[in-house]
Amino acid sequence: MPSALSARLSFARFAGAGVRPAGSAEVDPAGWCAGIALGFFALLWLRLHIPSLIYFDEVHYVSAARTLLTLAKPQNAEHPMVGKEILAAGLALFGDTARGWRTFPALFGTIGLFAFSRALWLASGRRFATIAGTLLLATNFMWFVMSRIAVLDIFMAAFCMLAMWMLAGAVRFPPQARWRLMLAGLFLGLAIGAKWNVVAAAALPGLAFFIMRVKRHGRAFMLATDGPPVPGISLAEAALWLGTLPLLVYFASFAPTFFYAVQPVDPWHLIDYQDYMLTLQHSVKKHHPYQSVWWQWVIDQRSIWFLYRNVDGAQRGVVMLGNPFAMWAGLPAAAWCLWAGIRKGRNDALAAALFYLVSIGMWISAGKPIQFYYHYLLPGAYLMACLALALDALWRRTDRWRWAAPSAVAVAIALFVVFFPILSAAKLCCGRTSFEWWMWLRTWR
Repeated sequence: MPSALSARLSFARFAGAGVRPAGSAEVDPAGWCAGIALGFFALLWLRLHIPSLIYFDEVHYVSAARTLLTLAKPQNAEHPMVGKEILAAGLALFGDTARGWRTFPALFGTIGLFAFSRALWLASGRRFATIAGTLLLATNFMWFVMSRIAVLDIFMAAFCMLAMWMLAGAVRFPPQARWRLMLAGLFLGLAIGAKWNVVAAAALPGLAFFIMRVKRHGRAFMLATDGPPVPGISLAEAALWLGTLPLLVYFASFAPTFFYAVQPVDPWHLIDYQDYMLTLQHSVKKHHPYQSVWWQWVIDQRSIWFLYRNVDGAQRGVVMLGNPFAMWAGLPAAAWCLWAGIRKGRNDALAAALFYLVSIGMWISAGKPIQFYYHYLLPGAYLMACLALALDALWRRTDRWRWAAPSAVAVAIALFVVFFPILSAAKLCCGRTSFEWWMWLRTWR
């Protein structure tokens, strides 16, 4: 019993559960967030094995995981290793079946959702915002769809949210800052090691630390330990945990590639190998019917049909689309967060807006010739944080507009319920034309 109690207390300390951030008098909704995450996982598990065949980009990543288990040769070399290593572990542990391919994506999607809720609570100290944000991310369509397919993106996003959790905790609880920053660095390295899409967001915390310390201490910025964002931690130490450690973790993830039977990677030329990976990514230039660009993601204009065919005894579909209400409402919410951060000193709102802008800005400036809507997964998650914080501001009003906050969350959930059949590969009732009922915009077809 004492050891069990000690374990529960240790996890509570790790999670920040039951601890109110400075300035907050509200009760931590950790139990609500855990319940939402468990409900999310239950929905993922429903028909997770359908389709029973490989679909969409699973053709690349399941195949790469199979090859990785044998250490036969490089495959899917344009992407880093962590996500493929996790998929390979899933095949080894759960079998080379549909559930075996998708169990770890579902687990990481659930963990990432809970980590998002913890980060939002520790950053804001606002109960309504935390619960609303968790529900909004769970029902924004994208997080759900990417959590039930064996591709790399959900691993990247989940590790990023785990890092956000640790970073928010380091800022809120300076006595815990060192070990939280160490874990943040570990998770950032794993996120980058899953997919490069997270690089811009991963660089933002270190950049913010640098700017704050230079502003406060001038030329003494490197070794000074007082002042925000984390009192007691110097910039030099923060650079170790948020800069050096992620790079070490990232490069360590390539260790299996040193032992390929054919074309092993030279560990002394890993930097050169990154150039090779980048060249491979930029070599894909052939037009794809589902390709899109950043502004189409922002307005939720272009969907991707991951699946639409008669399979496992019925016509089924899986569409990659953003929840139209949440995604559209999130845009003015992001603008409000930027305004509230600059004019009202709301650091939580400013952080959410900046992470969103930096994440989408990476794709605006990226030279990758072919891009897809699923690249909006991480910016879309930050957009849900912006929307939750903006709705929380409505919730705190005492006038007739207070009802709009819970109503907005209810609308987002209702749309998730309406679209659930084509998010979860359910049996469709009307054959090949079934999809038309949900195609409210011509560009979603």
